[in-house]
Amino acid sequence: MGDALRIGLVGTGAISRAYLATLPGLGSVTLTRVADIDPARAADASATAGVPACTPDELYAADDVDLVLNLTVPLAHADVALAAIAAGKHVYGEKPLAATTPAARSVLDAAGRAGVLVGCAPDTVLGTGVQTARASLDAGEIGTPVAATAFMTTPGHERWHPAPEFYYQPGGGPLLDMGPYYLTALVTLLGPVRRVAGMTATPRSTRVIGSGPRAGTRFPVQVATHVTGVLEHADGALSTVLLSFDIAGEQLPRIEVYGTEGTLSVPDPNTFNGTVRIFRGEWEELPVRAGYPDAARGYGIADLAQSIVDGTPHRANGELAYHVLDVMECLLRAAEAGSSVIVGSTCERPAPVAL
Repeated sequence: MGDALRIGLVGTGAISRAYLATLPGLGSVTLTRVADIDPARAADASATAGVPACTPDELYAADDVDLVLNLTVPLAHADVALAAIAAGKHVYGEKPLAATTPAARSVLDAAGRAGVLVGCAPDTVLGTGVQTARASLDAGEIGTPVAATAFMTTPGHERWHPAPEFYYQPGGGPLLDMGPYYLTALVTLLGPVRRVAGMTATPRSTRVIGSGPRAGTRFPVQVATHVTGVLEHADGALSTVLLSFDIAGEQLPRIEVYGTEGTLSVPDPNTFNGTVRIFRGEWEELPVRAGYPDAARGYGIADLAQSIVDGTPHRANGELAYHVLDVMECLLRAAEAGSSVIVGSTCERPAPVAL
């Protein structure tokens, strides 16, 4: 690998800009190529990053790529990952790991046979926000965790995204789109989930694009856009979650964890930092005490690169992402069946990140 893990980026849509801004500042990785099925978009990213553009197939075969950064739409995640693995590359992808658990398992099994690593967003849990809360929990500062709540609400991504249809197709919706941030944070804080129950709703059958050249275009909704559920963690804590593309003007907390001796207020898990507050008779702010300071999209790749050097497990790993995807699918099945569902998978609680 040389001194740095060489990265080839596939999928130069909106989220790629965040990675392109972060990767140059990470000494353990270096971007070498970008690719997209749209040559014009690849050319734009090439000009921004100062690296060559190529086709996806050329990138998979390139000798100067050790890891494929998969930023394609959810329905393409598994196909891109499998193509990269077949070429002997490590893979790090945007969430979810794949559109379905069978597709995700095929990725992990292929990687195991090939001896390559799989990583997956979100890496926001590696920042100082969730990690400071994790350090407080691990120190017993609110006693034994009993329960948690998590809320993600928005009127819908079609208001701002110029091509939002994929958010409302299989693999999308508030649960599969935003749920990974919240559920990965809950697993990081409270451990894996063993059982779920839930209900869903789809108040509107169509949506209207609100910005860009296609503003005013109506398109169909194919997934539930309001999801609520209860997660039973393996250690007994119960998390209540609500994720919606149908709510405006809310004033709900992002995540709160309730213990026998206090409460933790955890910042937005879609960000890397933010203030952690603790209640033990009165609210107070906790000082930053864990996590990567000033982290941004791409730190999970750097963590993976360092794990190769150290011979330790990387934190934003495929088994964690698979478990989160399994929990989300089980929640949707529970909602359809009107009963609780046992989650078949589990994972290790990722190691904490020291400050």
